Amino acid sequence: MSSKPNFWQRLGLHSWFLNKPEAAPRESAALLSPSIIYNYILQQFEGSLAELSFANRIVFYHEYIIVFNPDDYKEFQEGKKGIFGLIAQEAVNAFYGILQQEAAKGRAVIPSANKWVFRFVSAPQYGRGDKGFIGKLLPGATEKSENLRVTYIPRQTGMAETVDLSPESLTAFTYYSEGYYELPYRFEGAGAGATGGSPAAPSVGSPGAYARFEAVVPDKAYAGKKIEFLMRDEEILITGPADQRNEPHIFRIPSEWVDTPHLKLRYNRGEDRFYIAAFGEKTVVNEKEIAPSNPQYPSWSEIPLHSRIVLNGIVGLNLFKP
Repeated sequence: MSSKPNFWQRLGLHSWFLNKPEAAPRESAALLSPSIIYNYILQQFEGSLAELSFANRIVFYHEYIIVFNPDDYKEFQEGKKGIFGLIAQEAVNAFYGILQQEAAKGRAVIPSANKWVFRFVSAPQYGRGDKGFIGKLLPGATEKSENLRVTYIPRQTGMAETVDLSPESLTAFTYYSEGYYELPYRFEGAGAGATGGSPAAPSVGSPGAYARFEAVVPDKAYAGKKIEFLMRDEEILITGPADQRNEPHIFRIPSEWVDTPHLKLRYNRGEDRFYIAAFGEKTVVNEKEIAPSNPQYPSWSEIPLHSRIVLNGIVGLNLFKP
């Protein structure tokens, strides 16, 4: 009986990616470390600068999809839980350092989006030690007619190679809610600007706050605007316009798409962790739906900083550091 070809065989990459004659023994594959992943991301950022920039304008990727072997990913989640988020934060700090150098040369640093997105995913066809990369200018954008430019470093050679894959190839990856990180674009330097060429908004900081929220609602009155809220209490309630209370622990979002109440967020000072309890019709955190519970008996789930929350599929709510 003939075996059904796998995903990579159908793409014509099976022999290229997995069965090179010069392949080194599997046991010799270099183990992945936070430093290796961090430097790999920096290489992709610098590569995007060289490939995409033109004239006097600096152009770079805003979304970074990093692909691993499932066992490598599991090992990081079990033994180094939370390290991907730290890698993403340090990578963005390094990005800003590089952009600052370019801005000092008089080049225009104008981003394509107002945020950075990191997705750490896995694919069963990847071997231990393999890693791959897909970059996008606009986070979440999907190309209809153009192929994706994908960079791989196979364990066999350790040499980066680049190919074009169709957008459908993304369906072969396994995505994880804990592998999604979204950070706002906060760069201020000579020649810096936000999307569309307007000045970048300064980072909002407050030593008395535990976290900061940015809400984006579809209502015409708030088109193009972000509604900010500083979490100064260890527990806050996020609710809709029907709730007329103006207490400091209540974040009222002026949109009919937000239920009253919709969710609670709690900060555990001892653990230095955040937890969420959903009450509304639909709440999605980092692309994973949270089951609603009774406001009188909330069911809590841990939520990382730099998370993206979507209320009823319409209202966007981002959780950041203060």
